Formats: sequence, structure tokens, C-alpha cells
Amino acid sequence: MVPKAKKEVPAPPKAEAKAKALKAEKAALKGVHSHKKEKIRTSPTFRRPKTLRLRRQRNKLDHYAIIKFPLTTESAMKKIEDNNTLVFIVDVKANKHQIRQAKKAYVRLAPDNGALDVANRIGII
Repeated sequence: MVPKAKKEVPAPPKAEAKAKALKAEKAALKGVHSHKKEKIRTSPTFRRPKTLRLRRQRNKLDHYAIIKFPLTTESAMKKIEDNNTLVFIVDVKANKHQIRQAKKAYVRLAPDNGALDVANRIGII
């Protein structure tokens, strides 16, 4: 008969845990910043770092960008004839206040001022 090969016995769990704890303690005592390299200063005078100056962010949704173009569909033409109203397409990002500020995208004209006349003038019809 062939003698059975002995299995390697792992270290007892207590000893392994103790070694791990000692290693962690040494690392904690040493600290994270122990190997930080010091910056070499080449000039004896200290200069404050330049302040970051960002470029101005202009408002891309101005009055000219809100109202895009007049709508010329059949329903829009019916609106002109029946309700004396012109219909405009506006930017998706514009809210109601911005649309009103941009001289209304959905305009109701005065009774004396015909929508057909204005539509002809701006080239819808």
C-alpha cells in the first residue's frame, strides 16, 4: 500500500487573525501621508496662484431664439380666419413668461387689426 499524502494544515485561525491585526496596526501608525513628497520651491518669493476667470455664459435663449417661425398648417389658417389669431412655433426650452416677453408666440390681435392683413405682411399666406 502507498502511504497517504499528508494534507497541508492551514495556520490556526487565531494566529492568522492576530498577524492580520498587527499588520493593520502598523499601517495605521505609519499613516497614509507618510510617503508624501515635498514640493521643491525654486524661487524665494511666494506668488499667489492666479484666480480662475471664467468666460461669460451668454443666454442662448434670447428673445430672437424663443419665437422660431409662424405655423402655416390648415388648422393654423382656420385659426387666422375664425379667431383672428396667428400661431407661431416656439423653442422647447422656453416657458410661458419668456414667450410673453418675446411678444407672444400665440398672438391675439385687436378687432380692428385683422390677422389676415398681418399674415400677408409677414408672408404666411
